[in-house]
Amino acid sequence: MSISKHRYRISVTPIETDGQQCSGRCSIEFEQRSQYNWMHQLETAQGQRRLSCNEDAGIVVATGLLETLAESAGKPGSLLSALQPELDQLLHKLQVLQAPVE
Repeated sequence: MSISKHRYRISVTPIETDGQQCSGRCSIEFEQRSQYNWMHQLETAQGQRRLSCNEDAGIVVATGLLETLAESAGKPGSLLSALQPELDQLLHKLQVLQAPVE
């Protein structure tokens, strides 16, 4: 098992288009641990200038979250185990997308 030395706070907040105040639950926040330095990964991705800043950030965060899901899916008796093959394929494609261009 990998040691998660990086901690992140993920926050999702809707952007209201009608100018009205948010009502009800206005954000989702949670903590995520990772063995990877997402900030370094984002800097590397943005240095390659292949995608927009938002796309780079989305891919780095999505990959980090999916890696955690894949790790959970690989555990015996996990409810996510049925997703393991698809998660592995998706993660491979995302890693290829983030690989440096030679």
